[in-house]
Amino acid sequence: MITYALSIDRSQVAAWVFLLAALLLMSLNAVAQEAPADKRLTLTSQGPRAEQDAGMLGGQRSDEYDALRTGTSRDPRKSAAMSLQPGSPVAQSTNVDFWFYAADVELFNDHDRDGYFHGIDLWFDADTYCAFAEVYAVVYLSKDGGPWNEYAVTDNFTLIGSSSDDDYVIVTELVSGYPPGSYDILIELFDAWDDSFLAWFGPEDTSELAFLPLEDATRDVADTTDVIVVNRGGGGSTSLVLILLLSLAAMAKVRARRGA
Repeated sequence: MITYALSIDRSQVAAWVFLLAALLLMSLNAVAQEAPADKRLTLTSQGPRAEQDAGMLGGQRSDEYDALRTGTSRDPRKSAAMSLQPGSPVAQSTNVDFWFYAADVELFNDHDRDGYFHGIDLWFDADTYCAFAEVYAVVYLSKDGGPWNEYAVTDNFTLIGSSSDDDYVIVTELVSGYPPGSYDILIELFDAWDDSFLAWFGPEDTSELAFLPLEDATRDVADTTDVIVVNRGGGGSTSLVLILLLSLAAMAKVRARRGA
C-alpha cells in the first residue's frame, strides 16, 4: 500500500487566508452599497389645540420618509416643498391673505437623559383675512442648518379669520432615522382646495423653532445595566479582619460537629 503525503507550505496557507479575507471584505462592501439608505419613521397625532387640552387628540399615524438629507446650505426664502420637488407648481411667494401669528415647541421623551429628545409637541396659530379657509400644513426638520426634510403632514383643517380658537397641534415621535443633532423646524401652510402655497413660519421668524436637541427613539435608550456599588469607606481593614474571624469560627464549628 502506497501512502501519499501532502505537504503545504505555511506561506501558502497565509496567502489563502488573506485571499479569503479580501473576498469577504469585497462582498461586505458590495452588500453595503446595494443596501438602501436608512428610512425615517415617525408617529404623529394631530388636531385642534382644544382637543389636546381635552385629552382627545386625533389617532396616531405612522409615516415613512426617505433618508435624512444633510448638508451645509438651505434656502429659507422659498417653499421647502418646492426645494424638495424640483419643477413643482407650488408658488414660491406667500399669500398676503395668510400668515402665522405664533408657534411654540415642547420637547419630550429623553429616556437616556443625554439632553436629546425624540418627541416634538408643536403648536401654531395661523390666521387669514378670509372669514373661513380650508388649509393643511407640512412641517420639516433641518439638521445643523442643512436641507429641509418633511416629517409630518396634517389633515385639512379650518382657519377662522384671526381667531385663536383654531390653533393647531402636531405631536410627533421620531422613531428612526434621526441622528443626534441641533434641529430647526419649518411650518408651511397650503390651500386644501388647489394645494397652492400660502405661508411659512420658521427659525428666522421665532427662536422657538430653532436649535432643538433631537434624536430618534432607537438612540434614546435608557441604560438599564445594574450598578455594583463597592464601599471604599473607612474601616475596610477592620471589615476584612471580621470576615476572616467569622470564617475561622465557622470552620471550627464544622470540625467540632464532625468530632462529636
